Amino acid sequence: MRGLRIFAVSLMFIAGTAAYSQPGASMDVFYPIAKYMEQGDAEKLSAWFDDHMEISVNGVCSDSGRNQARQILKLFFDGNRPSAFSIRHTASKANMKYALGAMTIASVNYNVTIFVNLRDDGYRIQQLKIEKVR
Repeated sequence: MRGLRIFAVSLMFIAGTAAYSQPGASMDVFYPIAKYMEQGDAEKLSAWFDDHMEISVNGVCSDSGRNQARQILKLFFDGNRPSAFSIRHTASKANMKYALGAMTIASVNYNVTIFVNLRDDGYRIQQLKIEKVR
């Protein structure tokens, strides 16, 4: 009976440790991305863009190259300085990760979706979607 108790406690500890460490591994790539989103820094954020990506701002969607996507985001941030940004959820599968975020600009809330893929030189943003919450 004592052996069974030790086994059960050990199993709960191992399962708890795995559950605790998993979000951190998924979040790593999103720390700098979240920082640049909160700063409204399209230039630094664009360093994470893939050569070709999909960007959508308030329902206007565009398949763009890195430079065009940076300009689209810069135009958005020039008129809309974020006061807060946070990652609310992350998930991953194989070499793809995504994050759901919340951004506030002048008391207006936005949902942000970010998809990244692993490339030879690291993770790159494949899709960035910013939508005003209605």
